[in-house]
This record gives sequence, C-alpha cells and structure tokens, in this order.
Amino acid sequence: MKCCRSRERPRGENVYVCQSAPDRSPPAVLSCRATPCRVARPAARGAAMHRKHILAGALALAGVTTAQAEDTGDADTEITKLDRLLISEGRTPVEAEKSGRAHTVIPGETLQQNRVRYVADALRMVPGVAVSRTGAYGGLTQLRMRGAEGNHVLVMIDGIEMNETSSGEFDFGSLLVDDIERIEVLRGPQSAFWGSNATAGVINIITKRGERNGFSTSIRSEAGTDGTWLGGLSMRGGGENYDVALSGLLRNTGGFNVSDYGTERDGDRNATMNGRFTVDLTPALSVDGTLRYVDRKSDLDAQDYGWGSPTYGQVLDTDDQVASRELFGSLGATHVAFDGALTQRLRFTGSDTFRENFAGGALTSSNSGARYNGLYQATWEFDTPSLLEARHRLTGGYEWERETFLPSHLTNKLARNTNSFVGEYRGEFLDQVSLNAALRRDDNDAFSDVTTYSLSAAWRIPGTDTRLHASLGTGVTNPTFFEQFGYLPTQFVGNPGLLPEESFGWDVGVEQGFFGGMLVVDLTYFNQDLTNEIATSYAGPLPTPVNLGGRSERQGVEVAATVDLFNGFTATATYTYTDATEQTVAGGPRLVEVRRPKHSGSLNTAYNFYDNRARVFGEVVFNGEMLDLDFSTFPSSRVRLKPYTVVNVGGSFRFNETVEGFARIENLFDEEYEDVLGYNTQGLVAFFGLKGSF
Repeated sequence: MKCCRSRERPRGENVYVCQSAPDRSPPAVLSCRATPCRVARPAARGAAMHRKHILAGALALAGVTTAQAEDTGDADTEITKLDRLLISEGRTPVEAEKSGRAHTVIPGETLQQNRVRYVADALRMVPGVAVSRTGAYGGLTQLRMRGAEGNHVLVMIDGIEMNETSSGEFDFGSLLVDDIERIEVLRGPQSAFWGSNATAGVINIITKRGERNGFSTSIRSEAGTDGTWLGGLSMRGGGENYDVALSGLLRNTGGFNVSDYGTERDGDRNATMNGRFTVDLTPALSVDGTLRYVDRKSDLDAQDYGWGSPTYGQVLDTDDQVASRELFGSLGATHVAFDGALTQRLRFTGSDTFRENFAGGALTSSNSGARYNGLYQATWEFDTPSLLEARHRLTGGYEWERETFLPSHLTNKLARNTNSFVGEYRGEFLDQVSLNAALRRDDNDAFSDVTTYSLSAAWRIPGTDTRLHASLGTGVTNPTFFEQFGYLPTQFVGNPGLLPEESFGWDVGVEQGFFGGMLVVDLTYFNQDLTNEIATSYAGPLPTPVNLGGRSERQGVEVAATVDLFNGFTATATYTYTDATEQTVAGGPRLVEVRRPKHSGSLNTAYNFYDNRARVFGEVVFNGEMLDLDFSTFPSSRVRLKPYTVVNVGGSFRFNETVEGFARIENLFDEEYEDVLGYNTQGLVAFFGLKGSF
C-alpha cells in the first residue's frame, strides 16, 4: 500500500492512504483521486468528529444517495471515509465543505448502482433543477436551473464546453451515462469563473480516468421492453507514470409515438465514444488529453405551422429526423514548482458539431458549429500562520475563444472572438472560515464587453455540526449566432446589435447535522434577476430578437436532507420552491415563466445487504403544476400542465467478483404527463441486463 499527497496542500496536515497503487490526476485537479483514496487525519483540536459531520453535510448538499463503503483499511490505521471531496467550483478546486456556493455532487458510483441511463434523469433528483424533454428519449431535452433559461446553464465535460454555438444551450437528449466519475452541479451565477452561459449555474461532468499500474475491462449489455438494446465496453489501465481510459456505448431505443396522432414510434440511436490519458513526463510536469465523439439519429414529430390548418400549432405524427455528429477534444499541460507553491496550466480545447434535419426522408436543412479555446493560468499558494492561521491561493489567467457557425442557407461562415482576463483569490482562516473572490473581463469583438464578479464564504462553526454558506455574483449570456445572424425567409431575421443578457444573484444557506451525522439537512434561499433579456419581437415586417427593457426575477428555496443509518440503508430527499416571473417592459406587468414548476422534489432510497452483493433502490420524482405555451392560437396563449409523480424502482445482484445482474422499472405506475405541451412521455417500461468486470 502506497501513499500519495495532495498538491492542493503541499505543506498540509493530511496523509492520503490509497487502497491500491497511487492514481495521480493532473496537479491542478487532484494528485490522489477521490475514488480510490481515503484520508487518515490527525485528530487535532478535536476536529476529527467535526469534519466527519461536515462530510455528511456535503453529501446532503449533494442531494444524492451513496452506498455504504466497505472497510478495507489496516486495523492499525485510523481511516476516515473520504472527507476531502474536491469540487471544481472556481479556477482552482476546493474541498466541498469549504465552498460557499450551493452545489450538488452526484458520484458515478450512484449513477451505476441506480442504473441511470440518461444524465438528464439523474439531474431531476437535484434541487433547483427542472428538466423538459420533448417526448421520447433522444428528443430535445432542456435543463433550467433556478427558473432561468436553458442557455443560462453552462455544461462542461472534462473541461470542454458543450453548449452549441447555434443556440447557446446543450441538448441533454444526447448525453448517456457512461464511465462518469462524478457530476458537479454548481448553482448561482458563475460567469466570473466560466464566462458566458454560466448565468444560472454550471453542470460539470468528469469522466473516469485510467488505472495506474494495472488494467481492467468492463462489458455490459441491456435490453428493454420498449425495444431498447445496449452494448458497452470500458477499458482502463496504465503504468507507473501514465494512465489511459477508453469507453464506447451504443444504445438503440425503439421509443413510442410522442404525438396524439398516428401510431409511428419515435426512437433514437446513440453511439458515444470517450477517451482520456495522463502522462507524467517528470515529477513536476504532466500532460493530459481527452477525445469524445457522439453520433446520433433521433426520430421527431413536428408541429404544424401551416396557417389556416385545423391542426395548427399541434404536434403531428410526422416522419422527421435529426442526425448529428459531435467531436470534442483537449490537450493540456500542468507544471508544479517551488514544492507545489506555484502551479501553471496550459490547455487547448476544440469542438465541432454538424447537424442535419430531415422531413419525409429528405434533407431540409443543416448547420455546423465549432469552438476553439486556449487557456493559461498560474496559481500561487502561501501560508501566513501568524495571521489567523491563514492559507492563501492567488490565481491569474488568460483565455482566448473563437466560435464559428455556418447554416445551410449561407455560404460564408460566421465567426466571433473573445479575449478574457480573470483573477481569483481563495483564503482559509482558523481552519473554519473560507473565502473566495473572482473578477473577470470579457473583451468581445461582436458585441459589448462585459465584466463579471463573484464572492462567496463558508463558516464551519467549531464544536457544532453547523455550516453556514453564502455567495453572490453576476452572470452573462452572449447572444447566440442564430439570434444575431439567423434568417428564415418570411419567418425570422436576426439582430446583430443585440446586447449580452446580464444577471445578478445571491444565496444564503445553513447546513445542519443531527444524531451524530445520521441526518443532515441543508436549506438555501436564492434570489436572482435578469436584464437585457433576449426575446422575439413581432412589431416589424419580420419577427426579430430584441433586448427587453423589463427585469425578470427569480427567487426560491432549496432543501436537501440525507439519512444514513450505517446499516446499509440510505435516503435522500429534496424540495425546491421556485418563483420565476418575466417582464417585457420596465414597470410592466409580470408573467409567470413557462416550464418552471413552482414546487418540485424527489426521494431516493437504497438498501445494500447480503455482504453488499445485493442492492434495491427506489426513486420518486415530483413535478408540480406549471405553465406552457399553446401555439394552436395566435398569438400563443398560456395553459397549465398538470402536476405529476413518477416512481422508479430497481435492484442488482453480484453473482461473483466478475458478473453482476441488474434491473430497473421506470414509471412504475404508468403515470401520464407532459413536460412540454403536446408531447407524450414514456409510460411503464422495464430494463434488465448483465455487467462483467475483468
């Protein structure tokens, strides 16, 4: 058994004890990965029990259920289960208990154990998140956070921005759960760290890395009563100074008819491949890279916009399809100097997306978009023991980004560039108070320049199981290419003079442990506004986007509670109250925003037994009443969508060290509901499969 140290604490107090050979991540992230490592800490100042409770609080805030871990440590070594979970909530990672921002961490182990197939379904269990899927799996799936728009949430996978250049948002319909290490959900304005589109929050997904000094292979297959079949292969390995991971997944879903008309089933085919590597060239210098490819084709049912048609605005049973190919890659280097005090990062990322739309088998339109990003940042860490026992971390960085977009009706590619400068300070005081501040300047060549900022703090009250957290900041969302330059004959014309949407938000919360950490509750209040909101105006000869003069307002409460009875039973419950309104002109009337339920919640329970070889679980997702737009009238009118509750159950059994069987039933009570008006949703369906690990 070997030891590895955290480069985030080069002079630190903690000793990391690895269950296997050390598996080093890039120094800017974590030198000893969270999954295989556990922490052995000195019980200084009676802090051991206190920090254990803080860990439970971090998991409660995460709003997810985790299985009880097996104890494989030496009898003579005092080991505390993983209480140093790092999250990427800024320019540098921070331990979850020291973050002042509302966040949720979903471990990949939980996704695997609950047999979640789409990331969007896992995010339904997170407080502050609302998901809207247009019918079948593979259909357009939008995610809204704290009542904001879909393009106000930035989505990252392994450090690469996934939001499309055309719409500014990410379609979660393409994102399968495959080899994910963890999902970080960061709520509140984050543009000071991440730039445009991080107005309401960030979904940061980290995939699994390779295994140092070893090799493993995993194969799984699955079938479903809706005509689904799946095949997946994952390989991870490495040597003393490198690791490699490669995975592939092919899923074909027969689907169902999302329209109230006809009988045609709307299915989806999705092939996803993902790979990454890390090589330590020297003890101080490492390079890493990622590559991701997605090829999918989804059946659609289109809405009827033929003026005068008796079915105008309704979803018809059409033979429409959308096909897309997405390629993402990155290459980076990290150098550590002065005994870990100085960390420098250099990274380049790129993405290319090509999309085709078909009607009746004929190609009707297509578009392609690309994004290239270059980043350099340096972090200096130092301590001032005589001044509040403080630790400080200063970071400065520069980012360059170029985005391009080419729709099929144009011959010249559209392009825009952004140069960004960012600074961050992170401090820890008296081993109980954590502060974070950031400032960012975006210089845009296609619209106005923007400055954003962020502040946050957390206080772990000594001698208690209480943690206070608060944050405030600004966010920005740039106009999309289609909003600036789009053109549809007789239907739409873009507006190159649009201003970026801007937002200010804050939240404050308290996390409290009870009964020695068996129950932990987190309560957060949030408040956020939006100005310069972009909407379509019908005042001119053609509809065109404009910046509204009013102010959208969003406020609410997020609650997460976790129970761990330490006997194999765990449960997590969440509840969110959201009050989201929009205003088209300053001083004008306020309208409740569509597809934002005022009340939503979830319950997730699990029980491990039979020496952890068997597991059963249950999930309940509640979505309260909400409004949507009815396009069968002109102008469109607002209608109410009824509340719904969906129950999922499942289980797994490990036959031996190699083979595991699993099953999952979704929508157990065959609930009929709509996320989007006019689009049917999946009824009762069952899935079962096998997984082999070698």
